[in-house]
Amino acid sequence: MGSQQLEPTQQGTVVLDGHDIHWERFGTGEREAVCLLNGLAMHTKAWYGFVPMLHPELDVVLYDYLGQGDSAKPDEPVSIAGLADALELVRGEVGIDRLHVMGISYGGFVALEYARQYHPRLHTLTLSGILLFPEELFEMYEAMSMQFYRRGPEVFGLYTSYLYEKIFGEAFIRRVTREGLEPMRARFEERFRDQIHSLIRLTEAQDPHFAAVAERLPEYRAVAAPTLVMPGDQDRAIPLWQQRKLLDVFPNSRWLPIPECGHVAYIEQPQRFFGNLLAFMRAKSTGFTAA
Repeated sequence: MGSQQLEPTQQGTVVLDGHDIHWERFGTGEREAVCLLNGLAMHTKAWYGFVPMLHPELDVVLYDYLGQGDSAKPDEPVSIAGLADALELVRGEVGIDRLHVMGISYGGFVALEYARQYHPRLHTLTLSGILLFPEELFEMYEAMSMQFYRRGPEVFGLYTSYLYEKIFGEAFIRRVTREGLEPMRARFEERFRDQIHSLIRLTEAQDPHFAAVAERLPEYRAVAAPTLVMPGDQDRAIPLWQQRKLLDVFPNSRWLPIPECGHVAYIEQPQRFFGNLLAFMRAKSTGFTAA
């Protein structure tokens, strides 16, 4: 992780369906830009320690989905298509013509949808810890998460323990230790304990997204931007056999698993993850030399 923590050069809001969406930019528009799309449990500030690994070579754009961070948190339905529309609003607001887009976990849903709707605006697309097609095992995992959410704050702490046990690889846990995970788990619980409805709304949005995949498949296949699928090779949340199916959809794609990592490879091996990401974005080609 980068040793220097930066502050955003610019920040502001765009309005989506009457609700404020918070965005931040590191840079002044003189360089190409990459948007890092949050996982479900994240917010923009969770990226701050990693921004120095990309900036100043690239501008970095971040934004909070509805229900996250400094964006509005209405107890209303959310759509993944709307979250992609929010990114397009942010892109226009900051005056960027084209973007590199990287989506991790839930952010992969948003990245996939942005690519489908706005692929002429893409330099490159990077996906990690995500699937396109509905799978029974994923739906079972989603249903279990929803049971925890809907039982309220009393059992939410138990859910956060279950979540953090599942998403990391063995080497990372041995290095950080179970006790070392506790501050991360506690921050997540504190952030969402009083707004569990946001997790429910964001999770619910996955169902109509999956329901529309079959009819939208030709649109996904039309995404010509170079696409990097970069999972952790020990991902138990989204197994590799699910993620590999992305290669059959995107015509200009490359498979590059990160060894000894779980679901959030960018945390577990940041030098390797962001090194590959930078090399890919520099080349704008799947033929780059991996870190």
